[in-house]
Formats: sequence, C-alpha cells, structure tokens
Amino acid sequence: MNSENLEVYFLTNSNGTRLGILNFGASIFSLFMKDKNGDEVNVIVGPKDKNEYISKAYTDENKCFGASIGRYAGRISEGKFFLDGNLYKLYEKDGVHLHGGFRGIHHKIWKVESIDLGKNPSIVLSCVSEDGEEGYPGNLTIQVTYTLTEENEVVIQYEAETDKRTPVNLTNHAYYNLNGKGSVSNHDLFIASEAILEVDEKLRPTGKFQLLKEDEKDFSAVKKINSILLDDTFIFKTGVKDEVVRLYSTETGIELKIFTNQAAAVVFVPPHLSQAWEYQTEIGDSFPSLCVETQNFPDAPNHDNFPNSILAPNERYRNKSIFQFNLR
Repeated sequence: MNSENLEVYFLTNSNGTRLGILNFGASIFSLFMKDKNGDEVNVIVGPKDKNEYISKAYTDENKCFGASIGRYAGRISEGKFFLDGNLYKLYEKDGVHLHGGFRGIHHKIWKVESIDLGKNPSIVLSCVSEDGEEGYPGNLTIQVTYTLTEENEVVIQYEAETDKRTPVNLTNHAYYNLNGKGSVSNHDLFIASEAILEVDEKLRPTGKFQLLKEDEKDFSAVKKINSILLDDTFIFKTGVKDEVVRLYSTETGIELKIFTNQAAAVVFVPPHLSQAWEYQTEIGDSFPSLCVETQNFPDAPNHDNFPNSILAPNERYRNKSIFQFNLR
C-alpha cells in the first residue's frame, strides 16, 4: 500500500453539510454540519491524518475508523465454517475471526468508479476480494455508494456479487459523537430492540438470544448512555418501518435517526480510544464515541437459526442504511 494513493473526496449539499470519504477502506473520514447555534461540528470521530490509516493499518491501534467492513462483519467463531460439505478455515486470532480477517476490505484502497457533485451528491467505490482471500471461497465484487441528500441524510448502500457460494456481511464502522467533542455519555439513545445475541467471554455468539427486559442495555425507551458499556448485537423488531436507532445531543441539538434493511446492528460504545492517534476532534477520556454497524448477525454461517448469510452466484447482496441528521 502506498500513502501517495490516498485521497479524501468531499460531497457538499446546499445546507453546507460536507461528507468526506477516504478511498482507503472506502471510509467515512469526516462529516461537518451546523448545530443549533449555527456552529460547524464534525460528528465523526477519527484520525486527523489520512496517512495514519496506512501506517497503523496492521497494528493493535487500528480501530476500523469509518471503514467498510467485510467480507464478514463481526465475529466468526474459531475462524471456520462449513458450507456445502466443505470446511473453510479463515484467519483467526485467539479463536476469533473478526471483521473479515487480517486483510479485510477495510485494508484495501478502493477504486473510485464515479463521482456526482450535483444535487444529492454521491460517490461510488469498488473493490474485489479474490477467491481464497482470508480463506473465503469465491471472487467477491463489492461496491459501495455514499449519497449526501439535501435532507442531510447520508445514504450508504453496499452491493456485492460472487462466482461461488460464500458468506457475506458488510457494514460501515463510523464512530459518531454528536457533540463534536468530549463524551457521548450525555447522548440520548433509542434502539428498537427487545433482545441481543448472547455471547461467550470472547464475544462469540452462542446461538441464543438474550431478552433485554429490565436489563441496563435495554434502550427500547429513550435514555442516556451514561457509563453503560455496549458491544452487542441488537436484534431489531420485525417489521419496523421507523428508525431502528435514534441518537440525540441536547448540547448541539443534532439528532441522528438510522433506517436500514438489515436485521440487526452491532452497537459499540468504547470506554476509551487509543491516544496513539491525533484525532480530528477533541475526544473525551471516557466514552468518546458510538458506532452503529447495521448488518446481519455475526457468526451466522455457524448457526442455522440465524438469518441466511450465504450469497450465491446470480444473486446480489444489498445492505442499504440511511443516517438521517436533524436539528431539534
């Protein structure tokens, strides 16, 4: 990989909202918008220097900031699965295959297919995960389209095709802080979910569901994040047409509503972020951001009771999620 090939592309709408997309990992680099006082706020938490995406790519400091994740987002237990009678062994560390492996698609420099800077500007990027990469079968062609609408929506649409049956689960890994600084502990959070996936000590799904009634992780009624640690797969209620996640900052008046065609989202609130990076924004010492990864269930290839995750030739994978920003 060569840092000389790194480029951030900006989409701007008539409201002055600016979305920055980095070709490394097809990542959301920044998102600037006006708050209730008319001040500009970057609601994305991530590195200031785009070159550090490469220099720290394979280190423990890499937290997939804003990146497109795959082939399979989340964990696959023991780094293996059976498909059509064959055992496929993937890259794994300590019994976990995470986010597509050592060289997942978040470590690729994606090709820019097109840019439209007109009304509702958009950018289309693509990459190829070759047959056998990280142990997966099939040549997988992946495309992501980022659109910034006049209604301050960031629309993310992943599509993929394969020439062999293979598991696919794509998502975006942007970290949000609607204050533009400090902590998200004072954010109001709503999640349209009554259950999460039960996991073991390595956060690998057991195949069972954990009901959230009276649990501190129950956000089916709006409440503050406070100091609740989250790194869980929230299963959305069937047939939800409204937002599946809602986040709000009373400090800036910025509200984020998330709509998706996916069955779940991993909601991740890290207790802290590494000080090895220089960030674009001033991050807090604790709970500096929140990540919402709309996707299928992690480890679905190993659980028959989870939604199907296998993509076949002549089919097209689609993950469409809308991140709608409002002021109130």
